[in-house]
Amino acid sequence: MKIKKYGAIDIGSNAVRLLVANVIEEKNKEPQFKKSSLVRVPIRLGADAFVSGTISEENINRMIDAMEAFKLIMKVHGVEKYKACATSAMREAENGIDVANTILKKTQIEIDIIDGKKEAAIISSTDLNQLIESDATYLYVDVGGGSTEFTLFSQGRIINSKSFKIGTVRLINNKKSENKAIFKKVQEWIQENTKNYKRISLIGSGGNINKLFKMSGRDAGKPISYIYLNAQYQFLKKMSYKERISELSLNPDRADVIVPATKIYLSAMKWSGARKIFVPKIGLSDGIIKSLYLNKL
Repeated sequence: MKIKKYGAIDIGSNAVRLLVANVIEEKNKEPQFKKSSLVRVPIRLGADAFVSGTISEENINRMIDAMEAFKLIMKVHGVEKYKACATSAMREAENGIDVANTILKKTQIEIDIIDGKKEAAIISSTDLNQLIESDATYLYVDVGGGSTEFTLFSQGRIINSKSFKIGTVRLINNKKSENKAIFKKVQEWIQENTKNYKRISLIGSGGNINKLFKMSGRDAGKPISYIYLNAQYQFLKKMSYKERISELSLNPDRADVIVPATKIYLSAMKWSGARKIFVPKIGLSDGIIKSLYLNKL
């Protein structure tokens, strides 16, 4: 048996994460990917990028501190290889490349600012295929702070995928008219791409749907119904931001974005005709680990 240790840094619009994973290799067996450590830091880069257009000095310094901390954590774990990827906030910020260069100079961590298409491709390289039944159709929805990636799978293969600027942090900061326009575009894409398929199910990923799944109390592998998710959405909407923190024990940086995130998942279910959503614990960081192992990054 061989155990390899890899690290993945996911620099999102709502938070920055470090995943350390063990890849277990055994003769005549498929490699196993086991999460060893996950650290999440609430640096909301999207609040900078989607409002002022630039990453603030304060958040640049917080990013530098986070990267230094991540380096130490990876050193303690004995990580042999890692990759850092940044998504919509960094790619849209006017100073995104400059920030990446500053972080490289200060911490020696190189950040790859990826586009929506590459983000969707990395996520799709996870163990998602093991969850997909070969004769079924799924709409995979990954909701982030700045963008949401949609991928349609049917009979075990990718039919189409698209990234939209409809993330949770963006929805909070945008004007209502802007949000309405982008939701309309998403609706058109989903309806056009799913119209020839029956009995579609959703697969959801992202911190918010994982939290909603945990709150549901369901067993791993069991889906959440549209009816349940809609009831939860109405419940969360009626609560104030402070009530979500005090009564539901949500983190402050989760308590506001969970509402727009739920709306995105619900809308995708409605427009695709899906009645249930599966919530495997996978995301960009898992895809980075898998891609590193396969030497695709």
